[in-house]
Amino acid sequence: MKPIHLAALAVAIASCALAAALVVRADGMEAGSASPIYGVTIPNGYRSWELIAPAHEAPPLDELRVVLGNPVAVQAYRNGTLPFPDGAELAKLAWKHVPSPEFEPASIPGAATTVQFMVKDSRKYAATGGWGFGRFINGKPADEAQHRTCFACHQARVKDHDRVFTRWAP
Repeated sequence: MKPIHLAALAVAIASCALAAALVVRADGMEAGSASPIYGVTIPNGYRSWELIAPAHEAPPLDELRVVLGNPVAVQAYRNGTLPFPDGAELAKLAWKHVPSPEFEPASIPGAATTVQFMVKDSRKYAATGGWGFGRFINGKPADEAQHRTCFACHQARVKDHDRVFTRWAP
C-alpha cells in the first residue's frame, strides 16, 4: 500500500474507535463508562429486565424507585435462592416524584436521579461479599467517594440477605 493510503486508513480506524468510545445508547446512557472501584458498566437491555419490586424513598431523597432483575436474579428470587448465584444482576432506577396532573393523590416519576447496579461475581468481588456496585447519574458513573459507601451500607444492614435490600414484591 502507498503511504498515503496507510495514513488514510489509520485516520479512519482512529475515527471509528473514537466514535465507538463516545456512543450514547438508545436509553441515553454512555456505553463503556465503568464505575470506580468495581468496574461495573451499564448492561445493555436492562430496561427490559423483570420487575422485582417498587419502592418509595422517604425524604430527604423523596424518590420513586423500581428494582429490576436479569433472568438469573429473577430465578433466584422465585426459588428463594440465597446467596444469589454468580451472574445475578439487579438494577435500581430512581426518580424524584411529582404529583400527577391527572389524578392529584397520585405521584408519578419526575426527573431521573440515579441508575444503580449490583453484579454478582463471587470471585471478582470476593472482598465485597461477591457483589460489584455501580451508581450512574445522567449516564456517567458517580465518583469514587459515593462508590465507597455501597458495600459498607449493604454489609451493615442486609448481610444476612446476601447484602441485598430488595425483597420480591408479592
